[in-house]
Amino acid sequence: MRDLAPDIVRQRLLIEGFYSIEVNQEKVASYLLGVAAHLDLQTYGDPIIHAPEGLGKAENQGFDAFIPLIDSGISLYVWSVAQFFAVVLFTCKAFTTEEALAYTQAYFGALELEHQQF
Repeated sequence: MRDLAPDIVRQRLLIEGFYSIEVNQEKVASYLLGVAAHLDLQTYGDPIIHAPEGLGKAENQGFDAFIPLIDSGISLYVWSVAQFFAVVLFTCKAFTTEEALAYTQAYFGALELEHQQF
């Protein structure tokens, strides 16, 4: 992908995995606040969490969440039935990918993760 704005600092990371902990609305909020703090990314609002229970397909039930950062934001998607999650970190401040992966893996008790920077 061609960098259309080389003068704008951007780091983007997608992390996916299967979780082994109980995930509820409080755990979703705690993860978003925790990963931001762990990566030294400053938030400016509370996590926004949606749980569209009963809407759509049963296998897609879970959580859609976002936390705004001074330097962009973090999104988290959770599929409760499959015990699967996906995180998208989009920042205008550099962070250490390995730290994001380690924190996420430990938090969710994921045995393995896949990730892609873009």
